[in-house]
Amino acid sequence: TTYKKNEKITVKITVTNTGSRDGEEVVQLYIHDKVGSVTRPVKELKGFQKIMLKAGESKELTFTVTDEELSFFRKDMTFGSEPGEYDIMIGTNSQEVKTTTINYTR
Repeated sequence: TTYKKNEKITVKITVTNTGSRDGEEVVQLYIHDKVGSVTRPVKELKGFQKIMLKAGESKELTFTVTDEELSFFRKDMTFGSEPGEYDIMIGTNSQEVKTTTINYTR
């Protein structure tokens, strides 16, 4: 999917409590710039939501990714985003995530 600067990216995921007890879960959103002008972390935490789920309950969570979440201090030390491919990852921890790739343009 292709997005342009100032467009919002909506990320949705459904989380289900498959256990027999009520519990809390923290769902995390990570971003990775595949090719940037500077070296960046493999996974940058950009958002999270803590939810309470009853046993067997499911909830759909929505995250919004804007130009601000894609921005960083570039090689020339200005703060902003760069066009290119970004991985957007979402999961309950940094190791077990679902990933999609977006193409971000100006």
